[in-house]
Amino acid sequence: VMWEPMGDGKKIISLADNNILLWDLQESSAQAVLSSSAALEGKGQLKFTSGRWSPHHNCTQIATANDTTVRGWDTRNMRQIYCIENAHGQLVRDLDFNPNKQYYLASCGDDCKVKFWDTRNVTEPVKTLEEHSHWVWNVRYNHSHDQLILTGSSDSRVILSNMVSISSEPFGHMVDDDELSDQEDQHQEEKIKEPLQDSVIATYEEHEDSVYAVEWSSADPWLFASLSYDGRLVINRVPRALKYHILL
Repeated sequence: VMWEPMGDGKKIISLADNNILLWDLQESSAQAVLSSSAALEGKGQLKFTSGRWSPHHNCTQIATANDTTVRGWDTRNMRQIYCIENAHGQLVRDLDFNPNKQYYLASCGDDCKVKFWDTRNVTEPVKTLEEHSHWVWNVRYNHSHDQLILTGSSDSRVILSNMVSISSEPFGHMVDDDELSDQEDQHQEEKIKEPLQDSVIATYEEHEDSVYAVEWSSADPWLFASLSYDGRLVINRVPRALKYHILL
């Protein structure tokens, strides 16, 4: 079940087997009203594994995963708007939209990879991360700093990556010209010309079994949690040095 990410929160989408159902929560009624729906069609046992409602385009788009395919849907007419067949070599487990770049979508799956897509051209991923050694269950963009990506996997690890080259600030934090001296200005210009490098910031190995969920705090952009089959909920912080590097 997915709540509408923006707006008045009166719309809900539910994925059930091979159906997408859009519900309207009427104030005057105690029951939700089914406003539209769509079904996956094709051979075999078609079933959605996950979905994500885009916070962009006036909340009129959602992305779904079934088997190895990622699809985009327009919630106004429940028609398919893009389809990434064989997005992953095996089952797609999770999806997440970049909060700041409206066409960017992340996916992860049982091929141990995390992929980043531009939904305007889905022939090839924009970037691929191959840091995990088993199924990747979760991928999450940081709500405030979209270069920070969290992933959790059956390899018992949580990985924090800095995907700055495909973020909304690929050249680092922009500084006003008035704040710079001539020497700093020249140095800053050199820095601006070159995108910062993507890298793995930290690997967290506090869990002893598969990590099934990772989530950023909605109150503190530097705080995140992970939940594992070992029964542990672990809360961590983004390393302080990186935090100040991003802010300053």
